[in-house]
Amino acid sequence: MINFSTHPDQYQHWKIDFRGPVAVLSMDVAEDGGMTPGYDLKLNSYDLGVDIELYDAIQRLRFEHPEIRCVILTSAKDRVFSAGANIAMLGSSSHEHKVNFCKFTNETRNGIEDASQNSDQRYICLVNGTAAGGGYELALAAEYLMLIDDGASAVSLPEVPLLAVLPGTGGLTRVVDKRHVRRDRADYFCTLAEGIKGKRALDWNLVDELVPRSKLMDIAMERAEEFAAQSSRPTDAAGIVLKPISREITDSNIIYNTLSAELDRNLFKAEVTVQAPSNEPPQDNEGIYASGSGFWHLAFARDFDDFILHMRANEPEISIWVFKSSGNPDFIEAGDKALLDNKDNWLAREITLFLKRTLKRLDVSSRSIITLIEPGSCFTGTLLE
Repeated sequence: MINFSTHPDQYQHWKIDFRGPVAVLSMDVAEDGGMTPGYDLKLNSYDLGVDIELYDAIQRLRFEHPEIRCVILTSAKDRVFSAGANIAMLGSSSHEHKVNFCKFTNETRNGIEDASQNSDQRYICLVNGTAAGGGYELALAAEYLMLIDDGASAVSLPEVPLLAVLPGTGGLTRVVDKRHVRRDRADYFCTLAEGIKGKRALDWNLVDELVPRSKLMDIAMERAEEFAAQSSRPTDAAGIVLKPISREITDSNIIYNTLSAELDRNLFKAEVTVQAPSNEPPQDNEGIYASGSGFWHLAFARDFDDFILHMRANEPEISIWVFKSSGNPDFIEAGDKALLDNKDNWLAREITLFLKRTLKRLDVSSRSIITLIEPGSCFTGTLLE
């Protein structure tokens, strides 16, 4: 079973270094740390396990470290940033796994962009070696790209010449729509297995800055501190701890604190019941903060997010999701009101954004989704969405 819950103490592939308002998030993939046997994660190539850790790190930076205003995304390996998704892993995976892997990968990149755009936690990427395919797509998720100017390191989307597939997990879209690279140049760029380096990469807007090897981290920290100075995130606030999710799984049931699911394998159906909070949630910043990860809207977002990911990866045959709800709708409305009234507070903002990302994940889960609004249900506000 694929488990999407992890903790920094369990990371195999990522390191986080806190430097005042800046965090350095370094990719250091363990070659023998693949989720399944049969392939080596060479050259910082990644599988789902690497991205699960990245997703966890991004979430914790947002909720547990409000003081972090800028994140430097880089590689801990010399002369290589990332070779992208591991080809041997993809070749040995089922179609369903490949689809879910690529979907989760892009959703994680979207989360990086959401942090920069809406949480004012800015991401810059220090490409300190070759970035190919999904490795460059990861870099593209950052707001600002810095490429080492060593005459050898290049950025590339080599999927067409090497694999005869389009770089579609956000690669072409971000090159053209986000970085505004001319379409003819983007087309040509995708035909070059060796990629583009140095001044040409800068001239084509594939990167934002070239940095000499001798001053790599010094200049990256300068840029990060410049971005941090522009951020509105609090400098003295303490984060909340994202406690482990409570989940019980049997052959026919999945039980969380805020929802439960009953699986009918004969009908390929999951019947999900969301349980409203049993008490009115706190209405002020202090109360929301004191509730921490137990604040109902945050707990629900975490439970529901984990449920969606679990069902995608581990229950591909369950193609029908039926949603029900139970409880007092007034308490749902009260929680919504608390988030709205305190929208300028960093924690209320993060909870709201997390709910948005979770509902977007539901939108693209490729299942037949039915909602039953019955007597005693509480589909109001957030749950109505």
